[in-house]
Amino acid sequence: MTNKHLFVAALAVSCLFMTGCASKKDLQNCQNENRQLTTDYQSAKETIAANNARIKSLEDQLAQAKASAEALQGSLDKSLTNANQNNISIEKLVDQINESNQYIRHLVEVKSKSDSLNLVLTNNLTRSLSKEELKEVDVQVLKGVVYISLADNMLYKSGSYEINDRAAETLSKIAKIIMDYNDYDVLVEGNTDNVPISRENIRNNWDLSCLRASSVVQYLQTHYGVNPKRLTAGGRGEYNPLVANDSDLHKQRNRRTQIIITPKLDQFMDLIDKAPDEDKK
Repeated sequence: MTNKHLFVAALAVSCLFMTGCASKKDLQNCQNENRQLTTDYQSAKETIAANNARIKSLEDQLAQAKASAEALQGSLDKSLTNANQNNISIEKLVDQINESNQYIRHLVEVKSKSDSLNLVLTNNLTRSLSKEELKEVDVQVLKGVVYISLADNMLYKSGSYEINDRAAETLSKIAKIIMDYNDYDVLVEGNTDNVPISRENIRNNWDLSCLRASSVVQYLQTHYGVNPKRLTAGGRGEYNPLVANDSDLHKQRNRRTQIIITPKLDQFMDLIDKAPDEDKK
């Protein structure tokens, strides 16, 4: 073999050796890159899985948030409906309260006029009575009605239903009041104590109380011209005592005649606005 051939062979062997070395290095590099890519891929998969899980969690939270929002909207709509209904109820309640207040004010005005009317009547009567007469005359205003209570010894003879001379002056003043307010109804009511009585034409205290009341009514009619249509006579006998009949003083209190003056309700408004004419007093 010539030197030329040896050189060529050596060059070929050298090339093969160099080529083998280069391929081994490239393989190693490829392997390293492959391992890195595998690591990166695995990391990317894990990252994607984590992101997917987070996305799923966020989607669940969003669904819950939407459900809560819908529930809140439903509650809001219901609250608005209830609020509107409550507003209507409150308006009705306010209207009812206003109506009640108006009615109360009306009642207060009527009561005030009624009290004023009764005061006018009482003052007119007591002003015309003497001090001596006031000792045996009791004037009260109860529930809009004027009660004039007269002791029996001021009106009648003892044990009788006939009017005595002393009663004329007092009854004349009461008649003037009755005539001044000529739209009033007048009830004359007789009352006795519990002492039994039996005389001619008087069987018991029922008879005596009724006859005494009748005597006053007729006296007012015949002597003072009081319209009999306005007058009513009645007797309560011994069954309407002011106090127990356990002493002479108490029995004296129970022996009385009441003149009850009752204004008609539909005339309350007018009567208080006008006092009796001065020339009638």
